[in-house]
Amino acid sequence: MNDKGSKIISILFFGDSICVGQGVSINKGWVQQIVNVLDEQLEGLETEVLVTNSSVNGRTTRQALEDMPYHVQGQNPDIVIIQYGLNDCNHWATDKGLPRVSQRAFAANLLEIVERATHFGAKFVLLNNNHPTYRDTEKFPNTDRTYEAFNKQYNSITRSVAVELKGKVIFQDVEDHFNILLERGGDIRQYLLSDGLHLNEDGHRLYYDLMTPVMTSVVEQLLKKVGEFK
Repeated sequence: MNDKGSKIISILFFGDSICVGQGVSINKGWVQQIVNVLDEQLEGLETEVLVTNSSVNGRTTRQALEDMPYHVQGQNPDIVIIQYGLNDCNHWATDKGLPRVSQRAFAANLLEIVERATHFGAKFVLLNNNHPTYRDTEKFPNTDRTYEAFNKQYNSITRSVAVELKGKVIFQDVEDHFNILLERGGDIRQYLLSDGLHLNEDGHRLYYDLMTPVMTSVVEQLLKKVGEFK
């Protein structure tokens, strides 16, 4: 409840630069655009939406777990949106061919992030994998694969984790959402900034198109649980 006695739905985005919206204006990011829709959805009801974006540029699942006590567990959100992998799969030259987070650790970290979010009161947990990139030509040092090859592999791991957590998470296959358009003749460069990784405004629109129906649906379900919809 807030000071006026209205119910509050707490939504928390817990991810990396894709949720932050690195490289575009704040109001153009998919998270902010969805917030605007949710505000409209709740207009006229005795319910408010409190949206917190606890995402951090460059964060891995390992760092996310370390941040959870403050960013998630201390907030007790009703809905948590989780999206990682683009930094976990990255390879720094100083690591001599190892990823920032190993595949096995990445899967385990996602499982624990979901477990902790649920344990601290999240009624809905949304889990996303990542869009394709066009970092697909230069191989990482001390490996035989490109960034995009590893991105696909970590997307597959997220997909497998979602299967393991069936009934506990709502999975959005972002990679598949983009690939459907690419198979119809699209070009991934239409949706990314010149770094080949981060979303441009059109890319954020694709995320918005995918995530908005899911977000409005879970908010409606949450409202029904507290008796707002008859």
